[in-house]
Amino acid sequence: MGMKTFDWIVIGAGITGAALSYELVKKGLTVLLLEQNGVVQNATRFSYGGLAFWSGTTDLTCQLCREGIEIHRHLSQELDTDTQFRELDLLLTIAAGDRPEKVAASYAHFAIAPRLLSVEAACELEPLLNPKAIAGALTVAHGHISPEATTQGYSDRFVDLGGSIEFAQVRGFVREGDRILGVKSATETYHAQNVAVCAGGLSRMLLTSAGIPLRLYFTRAEMLEIPPQASREVKVRSLIMQAVLQRFPMEAAASQVEVDPLWDEPGNVLAPSVLDAGAIQFQDGSIRIGQLSRVLSDPNATVDRAESEAAIRAGVGKFLPALENLPATWHDCLVAFSCDRLPLIGAIPNIEGIHIFSGFSNPLVFVPPLAKRFANCAVGENDPLIPKLSPSRFV
Repeated sequence: MGMKTFDWIVIGAGITGAALSYELVKKGLTVLLLEQNGVVQNATRFSYGGLAFWSGTTDLTCQLCREGIEIHRHLSQELDTDTQFRELDLLLTIAAGDRPEKVAASYAHFAIAPRLLSVEAACELEPLLNPKAIAGALTVAHGHISPEATTQGYSDRFVDLGGSIEFAQVRGFVREGDRILGVKSATETYHAQNVAVCAGGLSRMLLTSAGIPLRLYFTRAEMLEIPPQASREVKVRSLIMQAVLQRFPMEAAASQVEVDPLWDEPGNVLAPSVLDAGAIQFQDGSIRIGQLSRVLSDPNATVDRAESEAAIRAGVGKFLPALENLPATWHDCLVAFSCDRLPLIGAIPNIEGIHIFSGFSNPLVFVPPLAKRFANCAVGENDPLIPKLSPSRFV
């Protein structure tokens, strides 16, 4: 690409990188978006597509939820694409043996508290549920999009506005002292005034390899995708998840300060794997079921696919028997997270020219408003929220 120097290079073309690139180029900046895969195989691709706009618990997260759902309501028009936005019922299953009232009380602090349902009411809302597997359920209105269609819409509009996309795996940074001047792939060097790392679960590895420490981690998420032709006789009405999720406590345990050194050693299992049974049917008829989550220190670690698939089928089949044996393809991806479940956004301390936009626990609803706010900061506008999410909060 010669010696052209961009205002921004964005690493990673999942929804975080695509949305951020779009918002930056809207501000009149020159932007290069780099993606390592021609066919996207990242956390965006294998997401359930949910928009948890009800789940704010602080002034900050409540504001982002409000902004996020408002953007999504009009995003198809803005991007000139069908993001497949809709609202549907989120059904949070309460396992048999758990106390429904106690589980419901644990959700009372959310901006919109889910409503407690009896077993009968839950099965009326979602007839595929196995009534013997639940003690009840919680329900709340939930947003939903096609994450692939939304990301493609962001990318297409980014290019329409003059942005550039290259398919290349970033191997490292161009560095001069305490300043980043660009990035390097196996064959090319790209120069920019600023670099934004939006590589999801690979962000930590990329930064660590350059000697840049950051309290950013990753979960390996495993799921099954049932194609439309295999699910013609099945209709999943709701987005179904367990009310008591095990993934978040697992991530909290794996991101304690005393565990940090273990992340930099290959082959470590940082916490036992967990399975949170869930399912969603997309508008094309395909169904995604999962999710088995692991925290492994090696982003390239291999797992036993057959064992993982069997565990997912058994876990989901307990609650949704009709889905257990449908033909499906196993997938996995890396999902970035931080130690406080808030994203890391902004300049990385002590090194000029490099920024982070990653670690979203509620990505699909938070990314659009935060991408807009980040782009405002990039052209010198003050923003009261971005500093609250700065990676410097952990320094």
